[in-house]
Amino acid sequence: MENMFDCAMVTGASSGLGEEFARQLAGSVGKLVLVARRAERLERIAESLRVDFPQTAVMVIAADLGKAGDRVAAMAKAAEAGFAPDLLVNNAGLGDYGEFASAEWANLEAMLRVNVEGLTHLSHLAAPYMIRQGGGGILNVSSLASTLPIPDFAVYAATKAYVSSFSEALRIELREHGIRVMSLCPGPVKTEFGEIARREGSSEGMPAHALFYVSKEQVVAEALRGMERDCARVFPGLKIAAAGLLIGALPLFLLRMVMAQRPRR
Repeated sequence: MENMFDCAMVTGASSGLGEEFARQLAGSVGKLVLVARRAERLERIAESLRVDFPQTAVMVIAADLGKAGDRVAAMAKAAEAGFAPDLLVNNAGLGDYGEFASAEWANLEAMLRVNVEGLTHLSHLAAPYMIRQGGGGILNVSSLASTLPIPDFAVYAATKAYVSSFSEALRIELREHGIRVMSLCPGPVKTEFGEIARREGSSEGMPAHALFYVSKEQVVAEALRGMERDCARVFPGLKIAAAGLLIGALPLFLLRMVMAQRPRR
């Protein structure tokens, strides 16, 4: 990835995969923009990166990506400071694990706004700049869940199906402008995401077999290698890659039968 991009913007950079993207990109780009709601955590991460990678200028932007105004302001602020990204890592995302009918609408709405609207809007804001400069990259963090209709995780999985489909179409549109578009489809990763997605009062988080966990370091490393190789989609980890291939080969009626046997909460 070194010298491939000049300025990378990473959303959801205050923890988890976003923080790991920032750390692995630092040193290989000249400028780095960290975006998330939690300003204090962003500043701590930025200070650490400045010490470890003094060759990379780091900018922090506190923004709620569920709000259109914050998205526009974040991109404008970055551009005005000379940090317009030629690599956009759309990592920010929300989840909600539990039955659809008992969900709080505010949580579902927030998830739709961040996972779908926010990712699409930021891509729309960044793409014209990349076209004008003659190249760039958009890395959209999707999920293995994008390949499945998942009961008790229905809206989240549907948002990620959107992300993967949108990324495929955008890749075709932007290829002639020298812009790479890739979707990253990890399985379970040990981050704060699972705890936040778990509803209050629930004793269990999202269902995931321990054998399928992939470290955030491996997920990000494989994602960046995939971007370097101009891959369309990356399933990090051998087991997750195999699962992605298997799920893609199964007919929908069989997937329905399998998912109907899920353990009930």
